[in-house]
Amino acid sequence: MAQLSPIGVSAVQDIAQRHGFSFDAVQSMLTSVINGNGSMAQFSHYEFGGSGQWMQGGMTMIGDMFNNYLKGRVDNLCAELSRLSYNQPGLFVEVAAQPNWWGPDLKFPNTSGGQNGMRYAYFAQAHRLAIESNGQVIVYDTLDHNIGGVSQQQSGGYSVTFSSQYGYVDLSRLPVVSINGLPPLAPAPAPAPVYAPAPSYNNQNSYAAPLNNTLGSAGDGDIFASIEKLAALQSRGILSEQEYASKKADLLSRL
Repeated sequence: MAQLSPIGVSAVQDIAQRHGFSFDAVQSMLTSVINGNGSMAQFSHYEFGGSGQWMQGGMTMIGDMFNNYLKGRVDNLCAELSRLSYNQPGLFVEVAAQPNWWGPDLKFPNTSGGQNGMRYAYFAQAHRLAIESNGQVIVYDTLDHNIGGVSQQQSGGYSVTFSSQYGYVDLSRLPVVSINGLPPLAPAPAPAPVYAPAPSYNNQNSYAAPLNNTLGSAGDGDIFASIEKLAALQSRGILSEQEYASKKADLLSRL
């Protein structure tokens, strides 16, 4: 299995920056140019307008056939990669095949790579993206994303960014299928809310005691004062008009 050597990584990063394509796109095109012996390439990448073909001497065909600006960029990129493949040996190194680190449930990734302790594998048909970092393998559900770009950067530390037809893919928004082969732990259920009992507004029960005390303590000389208190309770809505009239009549009957 061939993999970019440190020389190849450096060359691809430099060319990608100068031509305005992602690392993944340039690496894919370099492989196509080398497979065509440096004189032709058959490629398929969304940054190049989809599927296309290039031949040394100026024949370039891309899926976005009327985009002459993109066609010129692809032609210039292929021409430089062709010169690179002729003049720079050791762009790729052969490495021993490794077991499927992403687990037995996924087969044949559409694209894979990695560097500096992190590696990834994308499975378009299964809608899965596997990432291994620091000994932990996380498999994501890519939903309706069609991942076609991987940007690798080493300035200020290593990072990798994925892109799809919607632009940048935010991994934090993708559902996690498994972590180290196991389903992710479900979040603990939220505790049931505790509600305080609703206050009782039963006028008859709530105000019977103070009302009875008022009436019980009222002498003949305090009847009119009691009626005034009843009127105040009625005006505040504590007594209904019917209750007020009944108590008032009872007090007046004592005169």
